[in-house]
Amino acid sequence: MNYKIAIASGKGGTGKTTVSVNLYKYLSEALNNSVRLIDCDVEEPNDLLFFNNAIQLNQTTATQLIPHINTDHCTFCGKCAEYCEFNAISIIPSVKYAQVDASLCHSCGACSVACQFDAITEHEEAIGTISEFETSFGKGLTAGNLSIGSSMQTMMISKTKASLSNDQQITLFDSPPGTSCPVVETIADTDYVILVTEPTPFGLHDVQLMIELVHNLSKPFGLIINKAGLGNDELKKYIQANNIVLLGEIPFLKSYAASYSTGNLLQNPPAEIDQEYRKITSKILQNLNQQ
Repeated sequence: MNYKIAIASGKGGTGKTTVSVNLYKYLSEALNNSVRLIDCDVEEPNDLLFFNNAIQLNQTTATQLIPHINTDHCTFCGKCAEYCEFNAISIIPSVKYAQVDASLCHSCGACSVACQFDAITEHEEAIGTISEFETSFGKGLTAGNLSIGSSMQTMMISKTKASLSNDQQITLFDSPPGTSCPVVETIADTDYVILVTEPTPFGLHDVQLMIELVHNLSKPFGLIINKAGLGNDELKKYIQANNIVLLGEIPFLKSYAASYSTGNLLQNPPAEIDQEYRKITSKILQNLNQQ
């Protein structure tokens, strides 16, 4: 068994990261620690906050290739700018100006293909870091951290995922919130998606968008209701009406919120929380074995 599972949500604040780190713990217990956690929320990688005794093993710099235009060779024909889908290249022939905006460049290489005068070369530019940590259980935590000001979220996620080894039975990807390109990059090659939502009008609206996305990507999925007991019954009605797999419900408890706020989320959880996560873990493994 070598499965990739993404934990995602249509909106922020539903408890996606909380669920991710807990599943890492409980699945590690069930699978002899053969589970790895990857924090793909590269703009706000918070998984590490829940591992007080984590030891950093290494850190590498993630880079992208940025084209540079040599104006001594450039004829200012504008072909490279025409090929650029991201409007990252500005050419002004009258003043012999040619410039690449690195913040818009996606390193697709189209401009190099377009140029027939060898005026374009590429150089590496840092977009963030990839850090690997040893945790007290499991195979460890890998976290991508995008540089402040960079817009290369999707590329950073791709590079973070590409850095992984395959020495674990399950890899968990803690996805960014929402339904945009970074989320698609996170879940695109996964075997199963766990959607985390809350029983509120906003939670229902945004998880419906996320369900549409996983359907479009033909991904099997199950749903976890976090903060159960709040809001209304509309989410439950929607789940039943659409035959959605409900993996479990995490009750809203003040004692659990208190352990979260003090950074002790994974230590001695309330009995109701512990029992529910064990049920969820069992259901996840059953669903994976049926695929």
